[in-house]
Amino acid sequence: MSGGRRRRALGARWRRHRPIRTRLALAASAAVALVAIGVCTAAFFVIRYEMYHQLDLNLTQSATILIQSDRHRPVGNIAGECRYLSAPACSQVVPADPADDPAAPYHLPVTPPVREVASGARAPYFSNFRMEGHPARLAVTPIGGGRALQLALRADSVERGIRQAALLLSAVGGAGVLLAAALGYWVSRTGLAPVARLTATAEHIAATRDPRHRIELPPGPPGREDEVTRLAASFNTMLGELEQSVTAQRRLVADASHELRTPLTALRTNAELLAKSDRLTPAQRDRASGALTRQLREVTGLVNDLIELARDEEPQPLLEEVRVAALAEHTVAAAAAHWPATPFPFHLAPQAATVVLPGVPARLTRLLTNLLDNAAKFSPSGAPVEVELSVRGARLELTVRDHGPGISADDLPYVFDRFYRAEAARALPGSGLGLAMARQIARAHGAELTAEQAPGGGALFRLRFGGGGGGSGGATES
Repeated sequence: MSGGRRRRALGARWRRHRPIRTRLALAASAAVALVAIGVCTAAFFVIRYEMYHQLDLNLTQSATILIQSDRHRPVGNIAGECRYLSAPACSQVVPADPADDPAAPYHLPVTPPVREVASGARAPYFSNFRMEGHPARLAVTPIGGGRALQLALRADSVERGIRQAALLLSAVGGAGVLLAAALGYWVSRTGLAPVARLTATAEHIAATRDPRHRIELPPGPPGREDEVTRLAASFNTMLGELEQSVTAQRRLVADASHELRTPLTALRTNAELLAKSDRLTPAQRDRASGALTRQLREVTGLVNDLIELARDEEPQPLLEEVRVAALAEHTVAAAAAHWPATPFPFHLAPQAATVVLPGVPARLTRLLTNLLDNAAKFSPSGAPVEVELSVRGARLELTVRDHGPGISADDLPYVFDRFYRAEAARALPGSGLGLAMARQIARAHGAELTAEQAPGGGALFRLRFGGGGGGSGGATES
């Protein structure tokens, strides 16, 4: 394994085995610490430059005064206490040609760059050197005639100031690093507090399998939440949906077991009765056989309805262009044949006769059949079930109105719930799944199914196509 791949593997392993709070704290601390160290380092170099720059200005000013006061100073002429570099500044004149040097030795260092400045081959410059164990600053500038002036000043105070600045900035940088670590820990702890609560809630739900718990959200004006708060709010929404789903599942299982208990008991009784057919008369045997067949059909239908409703969604077969008027006429005719004592007057508006929409004919037929059967079941004998298909605005609307007892205000919010049966319907046949299935089919086709009290008594069911939901699109005219 190459070095780069090994480092990447180690980095990935470190990230996997370190909590996100630790990684965030280290990242924030490192960022703040780097900024603090960078600022202190920059401040040190700025201070050092400014102190030497001030010393260079003093040397330049002294050199200008010396040159203007005595332009004919002889080579090697020395001013000041050069041995100890005490004030005033120590100066000497150096020729470009070493042959013109005086017999006395120079006190300041004479290097080839100094000769180059004297000859004009090099620009004036400043440099640091040590003499007699003391730090000093040297300026070299030409004075004409093939000569250069060297001027030196003690730099003890400058070096001492630089050392003090370095110590002070080091202390500030160290304090900055410690402060960065504290701030990194605080940022990670504060910033990830909602994530920690989210994790604790998720772990609690995983351990207890109870989705009723929620993450406590910080107070604040709506619409100004940060990303973590929005994540926690989304998680709470997901928990609410999960709680509703679990509650609906448990209620479905409880209701299904309750609804299946009676027909299964009847099936078992008739089956045991037929097992003793040698003791029955032919008429008794035929009645028991017919009851068993009828109950098997009811249980089969109930189980099929439960399977469809338990999916909580419609299957997705190929859609067809459905002429709703023709489908409604056929369904109403079938309902009239099934309920001969109930008239089914059908009013078709002219503008609705040619409307087509994408859908599944079999499922739409099931939807209308459930609505018509429900209306006929609650209508008195001979009372009509009125069906109307019209276009209101841009929406196709079908209404089914009966003249029965209607729906009480207490029952109205629950008529589409699974297995819900009002007090007045407890004695009537049925499982309470027809309207729930009708609403599911309507939603799958992008339609809206509502129930309301009809004017003058009875119930009115209103089916509007193209009103929203995850359906098949809007209606068109052929």
